Amino acid sequence: MSTTVTPTSPTRTRLARTVGGARTRALLANRLALTGGAVAALFVLAAVFAPLISPYDPAQADFENALAQPGLSHWLGTDDLGRDQLSRVFHGLRASLQVGLLAVVLAFLVGVPLGLLAGYYGRFADSTVSRITETMLAFPFLVLAVGLAAILGPSLLNATIAIGISQVPAVIRITRAETLRLKNVDFVAAAIAGGGGDGTVLFRHILPNATSALTVQATVGIPTAIIGEALLSFLGLGVQPPEPSLGVMLSSAQSFLAAAPWMAVFPGLAIVAATLAFNLLGDGLRDVLDPRGATR
Repeated sequence: MSTTVTPTSPTRTRLARTVGGARTRALLANRLALTGGAVAALFVLAAVFAPLISPYDPAQADFENALAQPGLSHWLGTDDLGRDQLSRVFHGLRASLQVGLLAVVLAFLVGVPLGLLAGYYGRFADSTVSRITETMLAFPFLVLAVGLAAILGPSLLNATIAIGISQVPAVIRITRAETLRLKNVDFVAAAIAGGGGDGTVLFRHILPNATSALTVQATVGIPTAIIGEALLSFLGLGVQPPEPSLGVMLSSAQSFLAAAPWMAVFPGLAIVAATLAFNLLGDGLRDVLDPRGATR
């Protein structure tokens, strides 16, 4: 009786290690991806430890130092209420990354199961999920996020839900495409022939082999969510003053652009740097993990 090489066999394990090592070397050779990853890691650390590294209370007003220029006492200056800009940027990053991470998690919790069902079962399930996805994609991401946030009401939680739901269609499309590609691969057919149920095939064979594309989608979704949070907070639909947020800081700076341009410059630079860092990391991961979608 012949022996079938299963996905858990030593041969496949050695192959996975070889492929993993090659991908790691390719990622380490990508300087832009490494730079993006390092900057993204710094932002994450700054957000996590914001209460420890902030020199001042971000909500503490000091009217005697209102609109103070950047200097030794306040490295990034102060706002119209004398609040330290550096401390507020650190805490604003915390809100932005919190929304970025949680919104992506929500999008995956909803989008991955729907994409698996649509791609694996086809017919009615695929038609229903595809129509819902196409309807949501008819609205630009930010327009959909603003509309949902306006319906749910202004708060950080509702902004996270709105942004997460707005990202669901992209996750569904990626998951569906990977499921369609993988369900006809030999090892999936072997699992079905061996008596594997739908749950086993989907969650032990298809989903693990789709993680590369989904990982890339996650790194692309985080900067999109950061921009979405900044926009919603700028419009008054996200974080509510006096809680610090990069979008709230930009909104407050509108009336002081001539007198205190640093009120807008530093929050804006933080948004640009964070989104650029995650985008560079995502591009590098796409080149390494998903060569079919590589830009090079």
